[in-house]
Amino acid sequence: MAHSWWEIRVLCDPALEDIIFWRLEMFGCQGSVSEMKSNSCLMSAYLPEEKARLLDLAALSLWLRQDALCAGLPLPAMQWDLIEEEDWGSTWKQHWQPQEIGDRFLVYPAWLPIPTNPDRLILRLDPGVAFGTGAHATTQLCLESLEMRLGFDDKECIIADIGCGSGILSIGAVLLGATKVYALDTDPLAVRSTISNRQLNRVNSQQLVTELGSIDRLKEMVNEPLDGFMCNILAEVIIDLIPQFTEISKPTTWGVLSGILLDQAKPIADTLEQHGWIVATLWKRQDWCCFNIRRS
Repeated sequence: MAHSWWEIRVLCDPALEDIIFWRLEMFGCQGSVSEMKSNSCLMSAYLPEEKARLLDLAALSLWLRQDALCAGLPLPAMQWDLIEEEDWGSTWKQHWQPQEIGDRFLVYPAWLPIPTNPDRLILRLDPGVAFGTGAHATTQLCLESLEMRLGFDDKECIIADIGCGSGILSIGAVLLGATKVYALDTDPLAVRSTISNRQLNRVNSQQLVTELGSIDRLKEMVNEPLDGFMCNILAEVIIDLIPQFTEISKPTTWGVLSGILLDQAKPIADTLEQHGWIVATLWKRQDWCCFNIRRS
């Protein structure tokens, strides 16, 4: 039986794209796309019908308008409609195209034929209803950070992806040479999506282990501290997780943290310092940032 989805469309000033993306994610939308229309940005996001009522959508529209007022930018226009699941899937295919990320990746929609003799690592993806297509700045920053960490020697490298979403970062780490990746998410749909994309990229289930849960579950799964971890989720959740990072780490462990707006960077940095982490680099793109951290 097909399910119905809310398709939320927002026409806005391009300068509002990042804050609207963040607001839609906070609202619970699962998957979004954006495209330029003349001098404006048209954003489309999707949410299961049972996750929101009409009053909730009206409140979201008000929040978007308030965000624009605070930023001193033109007010966005928001519309919503109910669509069937099959229509939701075809909308993704219309908008999402292959995308080069960093120096080595080509994120490639699963429904397109595989290119012959590619000069980049092909990361095939069908995001389903999980977050993570490579289109957003936070995902790009994380993949570029992994390029700097992996693939330069033959040492074993065991890492974790906490909040794996579609599995894009986990699969990217495997393609770069990670020995083993533990991918965890508290959303069963994300776990299902990661497993599907793992199979799509022909990654062994022993090399990419996917489970429902967070750091508590991760501690039950690993026998020794990790070499590294990545966490591309909301800043509020990252702050809550930071005290637990030491329990899965050793003196040489590194971390990649993103999903963080620029104005959320200071409380993240302060909390990291309180728990013995050093910010090695802070990369910025649009209104988002990515922390590359280490123990010492």
